[in-house]
Amino acid sequence: MAKFELKLPKMGESVAEATVTNWLKKVGDKIEMDEAVLEIATDKVDSEVPSEVAGTLVEILFNTDDVVQVGQTIAIIETEGGAVASTPDVKADAPVAVAEVAKAVNPEASGAKETVAPADFSPDYSGSDKFFSPLVKNIAKEEGISLAELESIAGSGKDGRVNKEDLLNYIKNRGSQPAVVSTPVAAVKATPAPVAQAVPVSVNGGDEIVEMDRMRKLISGYMVASVQTSAHVQSFIEVDVTNIVKWRDKVKNAFEKREGEKLTFTPIMMEAVAKALKDFPGMNISVDGEYIIKRKNINLGMAAALPNGNLIVPVIKNADQLNLVGMAKAVNDLGNRAKAGKLKPDDTQGGTYTVTNVGTFGSVFGTPIINQPQVGILALGAIRKVPAVIETPEGDFIGIRQKMFLSHSYDHRVVDGALGGSFVKRVADYLEAFDVNRDF
Repeated sequence: MAKFELKLPKMGESVAEATVTNWLKKVGDKIEMDEAVLEIATDKVDSEVPSEVAGTLVEILFNTDDVVQVGQTIAIIETEGGAVASTPDVKADAPVAVAEVAKAVNPEASGAKETVAPADFSPDYSGSDKFFSPLVKNIAKEEGISLAELESIAGSGKDGRVNKEDLLNYIKNRGSQPAVVSTPVAAVKATPAPVAQAVPVSVNGGDEIVEMDRMRKLISGYMVASVQTSAHVQSFIEVDVTNIVKWRDKVKNAFEKREGEKLTFTPIMMEAVAKALKDFPGMNISVDGEYIIKRKNINLGMAAALPNGNLIVPVIKNADQLNLVGMAKAVNDLGNRAKAGKLKPDDTQGGTYTVTNVGTFGSVFGTPIINQPQVGILALGAIRKVPAVIETPEGDFIGIRQKMFLSHSYDHRVVDGALGGSFVKRVADYLEAFDVNRDF
C-alpha cells in the first residue's frame, strides 16, 4: 500500500486559492482514476478536482467552506500495489518515476539506470491550459520532454487528460512514430453555479425567505464594494447603427455558412470598443490604492447572464488584435461556455475594461457598476427603429433609423468627464462610420 497526496491543482495564472464547496467522496470510499473527489470554487468559477490515482480515500484535510491554497494537500488516497505514489513538488519521487520509465522502455533490463535530462533543461509546464499530474510532469522533466511535446500527446484519461501510462507508452515509442495531436481541453471542468440549497421559509403563509446562493453572495459583495470604492459618473450618447443593421442582415447567412458561427451585434460593438481603448489608453487602466496601473493589453470583459439568473464576466484577451471573425468566435465561445458552466478560472481573469449588453433584455440604457479594479464599463442599449432628422444637401427630412444608446460609467477619481465623454463618443463614431460594403 502507498499513500498519495491529492493537492489543489494549478487552475490558472491568476488563481492562487479556492474554496471547498462540496466533498463528493467520503473517507473509506473507493475512487477511480480521474474520478471527481470534491468540488471547489474560485471567486467566479466552480470546478471539480479529480483524483490522479485509483485507490481509497483515507483522510480529508479540509472541511466545506475552507479556503485552500494552490499546491496544498487536500486529501490522502491509499493506493494498491507496491508502487510509490507521487506527490507534487516532492523531489524524492523523481528517481522512482525515472526507474519506471526505464523499465517501460527496456523491459529486459534487470537494473535500469536512471535517465537524467541535461542539467540546464528545466521545462516550464505552468503555461499550459491542459492539466498534467505531478507524476506526469516529473517523468516528462526527467526525460527532457518540452511543454509543446507534452501537449501533443493524446491522453486516455477523463477529458483527454494525459496519465502516466500514456506518457510511458509515448516515451517507449518515441522517435519511431510521430505523436498524435489531441485537441486541447479545459484543465479543470467547470460546473454551473450552484442553486441555493436553503429550504424556503414561509412568513405568515405568504412571503418566503430564501438564502442567497454562493455566487449571488459574491456578486452582492462585489457590487457594494465597487460603489463604495469608485466615484461613479455616467455619460450617455445615442448612436445611429442603421448601416450596421443593414450589413449584418446582408451577410449573416454567408458568415454562418463560411465560419460556422452566428454573427450577432456584440462582436461588432466589441471591435469598436477595442479600437477606442487603443485611442484612449487612459480608459485602459486600473487603480491600486493611490497608484494607477496602465494596462499594456486590452482585455475586454463581456458580462454574461447565467441560466440561474446570476452574472459572470468572461474576458476576451488581447481583443484589439482580433479581426471581426476572431471577435465573433471569441464572443460565441465564451458566451456558450458561460451558459454551459464550462468556463475555466483564467477565462474570468485579467479584464481591463468591461462591456455589458443591457439591450438583450429590452433596456434602452442603463447605469452599470464598474468591475473593480477597472475604471470603466459600457452598457449597450437595445437597437430600436425611431424617427430621426436626416440631413441631406437638398434639406432635412424625417426618416426611420436604427438607433441605440451607449451608457458609459467611469471612475471619477481617475477619469474626468472630458476623457469619459470623449471615449464613448469615439466608440459611437466608429459604429456610425461602419462601412456597409466591408467584407467580414
